[in-house]
Amino acid sequence: MAHALITTPFTASSTADEVLRGIDLAGVRAIVTGASSGLGTETARALAAAGADVTLAVRNTTAGDTVAGTIARSTGGIRPRVVRLDLADRTSVTRFTDAWHGPLHLLINNAGVVTGGLERTREGWELQFATNHLGHFALATGLHDALALGAADRDGARIVSVSSTAHMRSGVDFDDLHFERRGYDPQIAYARSKTANSLFAVEATRRWASDGIVANAVNPGGIATGLQRNFTPAQKASLAAAEAAGVFTYKTLGQGAATSIVAAVAPEFARSGGHYLDDAQEARTVPNDADLAQHPHGVKEWALDPALAERLWTVSADQIRT
Repeated sequence: MAHALITTPFTASSTADEVLRGIDLAGVRAIVTGASSGLGTETARALAAAGADVTLAVRNTTAGDTVAGTIARSTGGIRPRVVRLDLADRTSVTRFTDAWHGPLHLLINNAGVVTGGLERTREGWELQFATNHLGHFALATGLHDALALGAADRDGARIVSVSSTAHMRSGVDFDDLHFERRGYDPQIAYARSKTANSLFAVEATRRWASDGIVANAVNPGGIATGLQRNFTPAQKASLAAAEAAGVFTYKTLGQGAATSIVAAVAPEFARSGGHYLDDAQEARTVPNDADLAQHPHGVKEWALDPALAERLWTVSADQIRT
């Protein structure tokens, strides 16, 4: 029997600041990946404005420093720390996790890449899967002990895994994770990585809830950010068609960050993880063959399947160890 969906007072038009109204995050330590632009910047700004001690985990520290200064001036709060993190580089991830000391209360896995063609890491991994999933997987597992300390410190720690409606295009292909045998399609590659983001939240919660750590996946909705700069003409045409069909309407950055903030602070999701949120609510599950145009706010079964989540965790752990 399906569980009752978790609801909140917020909607698709709510902003991150509205979600945080009246909430004091003083003493909360948060990491936001990909915080040098777009959704990550807005998420970090909103958390800092509520009093959180925020670390901007970014590839470009010069851009990160600029964002940190802007956030400090605009919020009057603590200037965020800026630490370099390249999720496609295992050495960079290890350096980041080894350097972290003390508790961590919020880990916002926001960073993501979109490629127009096949690109690989030095290991030969397909770049979108390597960055969007494997890098965040290594980051979260490397920070597990810090999150456990944070959970004990403040009655729970949370991970937010930023997924996408794109997950509806494809499940994870365990027989060809890195497109070594099949022809490359950047849209399918991105979709697989976004499904993986959701499956991570399912298994992380199963493994770590006893430590006080829960993870939830979120769909921020359609937002015009730098992520689209590498879209192919076909990807841009697909996006335009989806908008014309009413699959989504563009949100502001504040509205897009709202669902991440709901997963991070809303009491409805305290100690409750393994969910997929859309428009600030838990989304309903739809069949794997459901049409995206008819179910734009659902989550496909393959993105929440516990057996697939456990399998992905095992495969991912093996990959980052090799």
